[in-house]
Amino acid sequence: MKSKKDIYILGIESSCDETAASVVKNGREIVSDVVLSQIDIHRLYGGVVPEIASRNHVEVVDMVVEKALSDANMTLTDIDAVAVTYGAGLVGALLVGVSYAKGLCQASGLPLIAVNHIEGHICANYLTYPDLNPPYVCLLTSGGHTAIVNVLDYDRYDVICSTVDDAVGEAFDKVARVLGLPYPGGPRIDRLAQEGQPIYGFHSVVTSNGNFSYSGLKTAVINLLHNAEQKGEQLSKADVAASFTHAAIDGLISRLSDVVKETGATTVAVAGGVGANSYLREQLTRFNAQGKRVCLPKLSLCGDNAAMIASRGYYMYLKNEFANLSLNACPTLRLRGDKPKR
Repeated sequence: MKSKKDIYILGIESSCDETAASVVKNGREIVSDVVLSQIDIHRLYGGVVPEIASRNHVEVVDMVVEKALSDANMTLTDIDAVAVTYGAGLVGALLVGVSYAKGLCQASGLPLIAVNHIEGHICANYLTYPDLNPPYVCLLTSGGHTAIVNVLDYDRYDVICSTVDDAVGEAFDKVARVLGLPYPGGPRIDRLAQEGQPIYGFHSVVTSNGNFSYSGLKTAVINLLHNAEQKGEQLSKADVAASFTHAAIDGLISRLSDVVKETGATTVAVAGGVGANSYLREQLTRFNAQGKRVCLPKLSLCGDNAAMIASRGYYMYLKNEFANLSLNACPTLRLRGDKPKR
């Protein structure tokens, strides 16, 4: 049984192709964490098929939540609130998690917390570094979002720059597909790039106004491969992967370095799926030499998971930021403080 001073949040995540549930204590300690991936299903199609993702969430969400509670040796009576991702993501997939969480709260009387998936990714750092507190600068690198964020408090964000088109994770997946690599593309490119050399000089992804653009980089890779094919040349896929990886990551690190200097930040964190990329993690260590603290979430917490949703839910619980049972999914949800870039 829990101590009355402790707060236990049940998190539910279903924004894309992972059905996940987790129990987190006081926003920092993972009591249980269950992630059921659909990778093998979507690999057949070369990417996530929204309709199939939604149907699979429906089939397993009940089992995943029950296992998270069982692994924690808890029942709903031990839980203080239910936190669920309500955006951003695939609308059908989101609706499964939102609907299930609303049902739990309706039946149990527990408060419902609506969590922004992007804020959840940032909170993954608190689960790896229990002593981490704002302020710090966070490099957000997910499949749908790329930004450098000044995290001022647990619910205050200053989005300094972001992508004007593709996110970095999306670019990795698209380039992987062009290279003939199976889904998911990010980890495949990471491994392949380690076997090659960055011999192709792709342009920087940093725009003139300090934001990011990955559409041009993706097109440059496609043109390189297409031109080689037209000439009957055989390019090393490993060299192409390495060149793309360096171009995609170097711009992020360069811009991050500028932001750290401008803000005087003493701590640098990373969030999102591309945070698992080995070259990115290697390049981030350069900030250690500058006397900065570098926070790299555990690899299991870089991708989509419910522990990060429960962690974010804890800080909303402390402020009584509860949702009502009319909550709906919001697939285009943005990070607080973010404004569309032109």
